[in-house]
Amino acid sequence: MRSFLLALSLFQIAPFLHAASPSEWRAKVAEAMPLLGHRNWILIVDSAYPLQAAPGIETIETDSSQLEVIRHVVEAVNASIHVRPVISMDAELPFVPEEDAPGVSNYRTEIADLLRAYPIESLPHDRVIANIEEASKHFNILVLKTNMTIPYTSVFIRLDCKYWSADAEKRLRDKMAASPAPAP
Repeated sequence: MRSFLLALSLFQIAPFLHAASPSEWRAKVAEAMPLLGHRNWILIVDSAYPLQAAPGIETIETDSSQLEVIRHVVEAVNASIHVRPVISMDAELPFVPEEDAPGVSNYRTEIADLLRAYPIESLPHDRVIANIEEASKHFNILVLKTNMTIPYTSVFIRLDCKYWSADAEKRLRDKMAASPAPAP
């Protein structure tokens, strides 16, 4: 019975997870980029990040370093003509002590250097997960699991429109609100 339940569980999660060689996960990112748009997410996560079961979430095990995957994804997003990254990280990361998570100080330095050109939104982990869960009800999420073994190191990239800014959207909405309603 135990074997049957294990097999059934693996069958149920198989569509949401697969391991990939470095060339395979890179190819998946390249394949996904033209299809992803504003409100889609790409997550680069540590090895303990949970396998989420929402239908809009695809998880790929990269078996690569977190910094390598982040660097590649940011470069792919920047090379696109249509999306830009809006980056969030766990608010807990600055408080993780070196004695509890060896290497965390070095990681904080390296990630700050790698993402220095971007504003980083810092949110509690549970809130980021809730945002992703809500987004996955309507939009696709690509999760790239890495071999990182330091907690609260995940990088959450919400894609936004590269050629239409929040300021442009606000001006448009203000203009629409100030205009008389069109005749039916």
